Amino acid sequence: MKSEQSPLGIFERYLSLWVGLCIAAGVGLGLAVPEAFQAIASFEYAKVNLVVAVFIWVMIYPMMVNVDFASIKDVGKKPKGLCITLVVNWLIKPFTMAALGILFFEYIFAGLVGPADAKEYIAGMILLGVAPCTAMVFVWSQMVRGDANYTLVQVSINDIIMIFAFAPLVALLLGVTDIIVPWETLLLSVLLYVLIPLGAGYVTRKKLDRSGNHERIARFTAQIKPFSIMGLLATVVLLFGFQAGTIIDKPMVIALIAIPLLIQSYGIFAIAYGWGYLWRVPFTITAPAALIGTSNFFELAVAVAISLFGLNSGAALATVVGVLVEVPVMLSLVAFANRTRQHFKR
Repeated sequence: MKSEQSPLGIFERYLSLWVGLCIAAGVGLGLAVPEAFQAIASFEYAKVNLVVAVFIWVMIYPMMVNVDFASIKDVGKKPKGLCITLVVNWLIKPFTMAALGILFFEYIFAGLVGPADAKEYIAGMILLGVAPCTAMVFVWSQMVRGDANYTLVQVSINDIIMIFAFAPLVALLLGVTDIIVPWETLLLSVLLYVLIPLGAGYVTRKKLDRSGNHERIARFTAQIKPFSIMGLLATVVLLFGFQAGTIIDKPMVIALIAIPLLIQSYGIFAIAYGWGYLWRVPFTITAPAALIGTSNFFELAVAVAISLFGLNSGAALATVVGVLVEVPVMLSLVAFANRTRQHFKR
């Protein structure tokens, strides 16, 4: 007898539809009540919006409860996943993003945009390419039922490398040396999106698991999982509400920027996912590694673009387009990963 799906299961199945509706709602509300979104956007510190931070925290907290610190020490016994993450994020992604930006805006789209604007769009794309994801990847990893402990280690190592490698890589690829890294933005984001939810998850797990009964943890995470999805949808509404005017005012420019970003996203995912498959890395490690490489730390990229080129610059616009395309792209990749999971059972 076929069991009926729970309301949450049905909701998750059509998550792309709900995200699409939230995108439309965000744009509509952003145009209807722009002053409300301006007020929310102003509630920030070090260019990190605190309202968005709360919703992201709600998204990733359930996964942090699943992190088992006792087993993290064994991650080093499975180095292949870390190798994929580090090579893709730091030796492939920044340079392919720069190459695609130059290809499209200095050659393919040369007759559609001015040379000065083209250089700024390329700069914005480079900033996205040098900033691997810190927060949202926990959500994508949870959606593919990835290894929570391994994902945490992958993200943590990326964060450490980013502190030292971000400025030199941006300077190299942009050909400038006066890069101003907003350290407050970088460090505050790591604190809000990794350390605080991780600490909260650890405390929660310790309280639930005092008797060694893992079923209590499973029941608790199942109960709070709907809040994770609600946090994702609320974040989508806010992000698209913030950029509603830009979406309506510059649709063609946004489409031009989105094309190389889409090619980059799907290309990076294919490299990491295919590498993991050929290297016989388990799906629960390969899928999050590929998703980490595909997604971007857009808060940092936007902050640096604004500080280097100005709020109304082409570079800032390119990083904003990165925000706009990321959620739909990542949902499509999560769906693809879940459909191809069985091919890793070898």
